[in-house]
Amino acid sequence: MANFDSAYSFGSYEGPLQQLIHLFKYAKVESLAGPLGRLLMQALPLDSNFDLIMAMPLHWRKRWERGFNQAELLAEPVARRYGMRLATNLRRARYTKSQAGLSEPARRENLRGSFRVHRPEQLAGKRVLVIDDVFTTGATLRAAAAVLKSAGAAHVSALTLARVDRAISTRSALKSAAAAWGQSTSVSTAAGEQQPKPASRLEVG
Repeated sequence: MANFDSAYSFGSYEGPLQQLIHLFKYAKVESLAGPLGRLLMQALPLDSNFDLIMAMPLHWRKRWERGFNQAELLAEPVARRYGMRLATNLRRARYTKSQAGLSEPARRENLRGSFRVHRPEQLAGKRVLVIDDVFTTGATLRAAAAVLKSAGAAHVSALTLARVDRAISTRSALKSAAAAWGQSTSVSTAAGEQQPKPASRLEVG
């Protein structure tokens, strides 16, 4: 169950948007922060109202490894739009391994106790917006929202540049499995073995 009250994303995590996020986050093309930040703002309803805007924090070690916090760079123009500075109350309490490749239960376990709130009295009764780059399963945002609400926040919204479409992810996994099956049977045939026939045809969209 979501601990945030609302969630907004600009687009689906695929195609050109996914490529731009990879360039920004992993190839460290920081100049993309401005254009991507403007796309991010388009995802918010015009009547949105917040008291505090926060970027998803990185542990100092991860920030040192990457050189910057991508969520912070994306969040800065959003905060300026609302005439405020980014709030830094949400902190990482411990270093966690990468969430990539983990199942949803494993992601939740990995995030257990990973956030803390600095000066919680500043959150009492406030409407908070938390910004991150990608919404995958929502485990990170839910963990952050739970801590913020425990500290007294009245309403927590999540804003991300992209959201992983589960249907697209499933089709991609099926295509990869089908491709792997084809390579496996081709090798077997080349080796002189009889090619096994699948029980039914696998259709992938």
